[in-house]
Amino acid sequence: MTYELTIEPLGQTIEIEEGQTILDAALRAGIYLPHACCHGLCATCKVDILDGEVEHGEASSFALMDFERDEGKCLACCATVEGDITIEADIEEDPDARNLPVQDYDGEVTRIESLTPTIKGVWIKLDHPVEFQAGQYVNLALPGDIGTRAFSVASAPSTDGEVELNIRIVPGGKGTTYVHEELKAGDRLSITGPYGRFFVKKSANMPMIFMGGGSGLSSPRSMILDLLEEGCELPITLVYGQRNRDELYYHDEFVALAAKHPNFTYVPALSDEPEGSDWDGFRGYVHDAAKAHFDNDFRDHKAYLCGPPLMIDACITTLMQGRLFERDIYTEKFISAADAQQVRSPLFKAI
Repeated sequence: MTYELTIEPLGQTIEIEEGQTILDAALRAGIYLPHACCHGLCATCKVDILDGEVEHGEASSFALMDFERDEGKCLACCATVEGDITIEADIEEDPDARNLPVQDYDGEVTRIESLTPTIKGVWIKLDHPVEFQAGQYVNLALPGDIGTRAFSVASAPSTDGEVELNIRIVPGGKGTTYVHEELKAGDRLSITGPYGRFFVKKSANMPMIFMGGGSGLSSPRSMILDLLEEGCELPITLVYGQRNRDELYYHDEFVALAAKHPNFTYVPALSDEPEGSDWDGFRGYVHDAAKAHFDNDFRDHKAYLCGPPLMIDACITTLMQGRLFERDIYTEKFISAADAQQVRSPLFKAI
């Protein structure tokens, strides 16, 4: 059965199927509703119900409290409708957002490469190309009861019909273990996307700093490749960190790009490279490398951060100490389904 979902203040009415979440219906219609975790944990997707009834689903009692439910609020990522409904969401227009509709895609794994001892590169040739903005991510559907996992696209949007995902193995993680140990070339997979609001603010026309760590290189790589392909002449700096040289992937590619494009600077940093090795680059963490390279002055830049939470927090602190406003710092954060087991009340400090 299909119902009508009206979204205010847009005044736009779309179709929503029985059992489909409000968020999924909106994204598939090309309407962006603010969201983050997609598991009912963070409350980013909280909306007001102006007319109609919903089933709240697996919304956390901390993210959506009882009095809020009584006031007619719901979490769009969990709520399904029981009939025609009208909601009001806090929607901000972004001049750089393309608001591409989310779609389902099938494809074949064409190759798998070990980029580092812990990161696999997976290339999927889709039956029809996915249109996305550099920096966005897709949900990868895995066999059996594994479910879906979110991965940023590491390839540029110009790649015709093939997407590259960089997947780091998580100890004990069913999804990443499957990819690293069982997935093979020729296998068929499905993806859904594009998702996310992590993309370059091109309309700002400002120099850019990309800071990444681990497999968090995926989004910055896609964004940088896209910018350079378009002929961007603004200064672009990538500060990328790993523990040691074996884990520093796409190093040669970025060295070559820096040699080819005068406006692109590559600053690799290793935090745990053995003493006495032939590494002549920066030794230390990403935020320290950025601080040294820019002499602790980040004014008049846009910064894009992607990596482990501790790295992101350290980078934000360093950037703000270097006189970059918070409004000019952008991050991409994921909250996995496993995090549901660790949710605590926001009123108490986690232990």
